[in-house]
Amino acid sequence: MKTAMIGLGDIAEKAYLPVLAAQPGLDLYLCTRNQARLDRLGDTYRVARRSTSVDEVIKAGVEAAFVHAATDAHPQIVEPLLRAGVHVYVDKPIAYTLEESERLVRLAEAEGRSLMVGFNRRYAPGYVGLADHPRHLILMEKNRDNHPDVPRRAIFDDFIHVVDTLRFLAPGPVTGTTIRTRVQDGLLEHVVLELSGAGFTAIGVMNRVSGASEESCEAMGDGAKRRVVNLGDVVDHRGGEMLARRPDWTPVARQRGIEQVCLEFLAAVRDGRRIAADDALATHALCEEIVSRAA
Repeated sequence: MKTAMIGLGDIAEKAYLPVLAAQPGLDLYLCTRNQARLDRLGDTYRVARRSTSVDEVIKAGVEAAFVHAATDAHPQIVEPLLRAGVHVYVDKPIAYTLEESERLVRLAEAEGRSLMVGFNRRYAPGYVGLADHPRHLILMEKNRDNHPDVPRRAIFDDFIHVVDTLRFLAPGPVTGTTIRTRVQDGLLEHVVLELSGAGFTAIGVMNRVSGASEESCEAMGDGAKRRVVNLGDVVDHRGGEMLARRPDWTPVARQRGIEQVCLEFLAAVRDGRRIAADDALATHALCEEIVSRAA
């Protein structure tokens, strides 16, 4: 299957490219405007098909594409791919605005093509395990050391993972939403999101001046608690504490759900299943609401 990777930044290089390069039956194409990086990674992974433009990738007749370019460039890359009949996996977010994201989701629907958004935490083993745990109360933190940022970029590029994970773990329909933010000199310092429904509350926190870069998520209910730290260690509490670390040789891409989400997308393309982005769009809509509150 002819498959392109468009954009070869750090995440693409460290997480996605090793996964795709190891898949049998993939005829891989690499695309970036950075010629030096293109040659280096093409040589490293023995990928002969290389391009510096999306048009060349489309002319090559690829069936699927992974888009890892900067968020600002997503619309101008995703739109021509969809119009050319290419199934698209795109890093979160689809775009920086809800309006642009909606347009691309509707375009994918009209073209009958998949548009899958890279919410890898839905596939990370630790968080999948949380989805099987009693979840009357969910708490998630994703903090940064010292990196306040403009609200739209901080929310759509980073806090969006918290928003989507809370939605994924919510055990029922969300009927209440509370948003609190701290913005100083136009920069977001922290945000707190609370989602609630019948019998449950889910709280997400991001402090961008916390003094630590860290992520944790925990679920509590029926006298038990499970906590996942940095998508790896799992700590269970039921009167006592039990720690389960990931096996030593588990690849980081598998631990973080990246391998699994890639394989799901590729399997859908092979099987003729269309992956719709409507649920991902609901996460984007909530992010837009948070940005409006932080304005």
